[in-house]
Amino acid sequence: MLPPTDSSRGAGRAETSDPLPSAHRPEALTIHTTPAQILCSDSSGVRPQPGILRSLFTAFQPLPLRSRPRTIGGSQDGGLKLCLWSMEQKRRNGMLANVLVQPGLLELREVERPTPGPGEVVVRIRAALTCGTDLKAYLRGHPKMPMPTLFGHEFAGEVAEVGRGVRQFREGDAIMSVHSASCGYCYYCRRGQDNLCELTMKAKVLGAYAEYIKVPAHIVQKNMFPKPATLPFTEAAILEPLSCVVHGLEGLGFDPEDTVLIIGAGAIGLIHLLLLRALGFERILVAGRRAFRLRMARELGAACVIDADHDDVREVVLELTQGRGADVVIECTGRPTVWQQAISLVRRGGKVVLFGGCPAGSTIELDTGRIHYDQITLISPFHYTQRAVRKAYELLCERRLDVGRLITGEYPLTRLLEVFTLLQQGNCIKYAVIP
Repeated sequence: MLPPTDSSRGAGRAETSDPLPSAHRPEALTIHTTPAQILCSDSSGVRPQPGILRSLFTAFQPLPLRSRPRTIGGSQDGGLKLCLWSMEQKRRNGMLANVLVQPGLLELREVERPTPGPGEVVVRIRAALTCGTDLKAYLRGHPKMPMPTLFGHEFAGEVAEVGRGVRQFREGDAIMSVHSASCGYCYYCRRGQDNLCELTMKAKVLGAYAEYIKVPAHIVQKNMFPKPATLPFTEAAILEPLSCVVHGLEGLGFDPEDTVLIIGAGAIGLIHLLLLRALGFERILVAGRRAFRLRMARELGAACVIDADHDDVREVVLELTQGRGADVVIECTGRPTVWQQAISLVRRGGKVVLFGGCPAGSTIELDTGRIHYDQITLISPFHYTQRAVRKAYELLCERRLDVGRLITGEYPLTRLLEVFTLLQQGNCIKYAVIP
């Protein structure tokens, strides 16, 4: 999970000239495609026919060639061999990847395929999952995603290539991974708060909406795992959001007899529901706005669903709890008004988990008397720890959560723009993007 977006930043026009971080910078190839043939570009600048596949990828400068085959000077046969060899080199070195150029502008480009350094692993993506953070970045930008950028961070796949020193994985292995890891030795890591380690965000990896992704060495060592054959790639890719939810519920110390209210019936809210059910909780209420998502919440085991568009959430919660309020309230929308409402829905001595991240700079008003005299505990979990990732991995491997129900459908890599349009309509949970 990434930090929340800055809504004020997204209100203006994004800068598109900023250089991309080296880990995410797309280096495009000059392969021009028509329905009937592939042409190698030369000094005359062969271009595709107007309108054909322009949305598929954008051509940039050619990759440098390390060596060239010897050909018969000036002969057509030698030129053809060179052209075919150049095409083969580009095919081997290139890949398709979705590039977020600026808010609202997404392009599928032919970019340079990553190569692993020492300790690194290049993964062939078999499934990438959509995420609310990715949708927000597409709509209004994200302070942690300088554009243009590769993006997408929930993935599973197969090892395509390993760097020097990698021993635990080899080419062809099916793997599942998260997109960040801590350093292991800083102030926060030494205190078991490795989710707050600065390396976690500085060295995160983005680019799952592509054919390949390079996983840095520190993530390979700590947070990459072999995928069991019985676990589909689409479900293995849920490791990252599940890790965040596991971390959010760690150490709360509440009782399975408690009444838990989840506010928000999107993917994160429903993952909370699945995990709580697996932990033995039965009195789980889910409040949300979309009929599709509320129906899914009921099917996944919610004791009661509350349509926030038509029902008074507070009135329903008080009625179901003999006027006390919920023992635990978990806020999953990331909206300041809902943060404030969540505190009014918990009982005296109860706990409020502020899971959803609000836009940077957001503020809320608190009734200090309510917080103090009613002894309300506020918890604000962020991201995940290495311990939470391991626990999430075990839950998935044991098939204890029916996470496959959260995947509304599958789309090819070339239709990501269509997927984001569907996400905005809200009649879905998650989509799997399959290269």
